[in-house]
Amino acid sequence: MFKFFVVSVAICGLAMAADYQAEVRSYVNEIKGDGSYNYQFDTTNGIAQQESGVGGHYATGSSQFYTPEGELIQLTYTADANGFQPQGAHLPTPPPIPEAILKSLEYIRTHPYHEEEHQEQYRHQAAAAAKQQQQGPYRKF
Repeated sequence: MFKFFVVSVAICGLAMAADYQAEVRSYVNEIKGDGSYNYQFDTTNGIAQQESGVGGHYATGSSQFYTPEGELIQLTYTADANGFQPQGAHLPTPPPIPEAILKSLEYIRTHPYHEEEHQEQYRHQAAAAAKQQQQGPYRKF
């Protein structure tokens, strides 16, 4: 067991050594007077990031890196009034929408709400309630 631990630590150390020796290949950082900006960098170990936008309003960008297992992770994103919207093959996907919900949504789409019809129904109910209120709580025989 101890040998396994020592070998595991040695392998992790070798893998991490590459990250410690990584160098920046390119770096750009531009900020303009109108609030727009652009930055990007790229390193020798495969880490890269780029983003552009207008501060406080929106941003679009992408980033990539390698996992310890050697898998390339790539992420693109947009951040604006609708929030942060990432996209990437590694991100989880939501479960499928249940059939009953799909049927309900289709029914709502094909049977839209009509304000006039409901207003007319409300007027009849209000008139009946007013008439009953005038008659009092007890019936007359």
